[in-house]
Amino acid sequence: MLTVSEGVTIKEVSNAMNIAIDIESDTPIFTQLVEQIKQGVASKKLQPGMSLPSIRQLANELGVNPNTVSKAYKLLERDSVIIGKGYRGTFIHDEALEHCEIDLNATALCVITDSIKKLRELGLTDSEIRNAFTSAMK
Repeated sequence: MLTVSEGVTIKEVSNAMNIAIDIESDTPIFTQLVEQIKQGVASKKLQPGMSLPSIRQLANELGVNPNTVSKAYKLLERDSVIIGKGYRGTFIHDEALEHCEIDLNATALCVITDSIKKLRELGLTDSEIRNAFTSAMK
């Protein structure tokens, strides 16, 4: 592990790429992990079938909470960028390159933005929209 500057840690992953975590950033650490692993796949530094460190190992090496790495891995697995194979480990998915461009958060933001626009056109106030959203989330 190499500390580059205050708050930024870089760790080599799978002898193929570096993960740079900036604890000073407004971007959550799990999001930084997800984005950088997807970038590694997109740049072909991480190839299908390559092994990734275990959650505990990566968390220890980066000095972050294992739950943070677990959340990142779960999101990457959901998006079929990585695949967990039980006790054998976690690997880059065979179709990761096709899936690394998927950004469900951007899709959600687009859908919500469109919905808010339609509700405002109907005459609802922002307060009414917030209340409706809160009720819908329950």
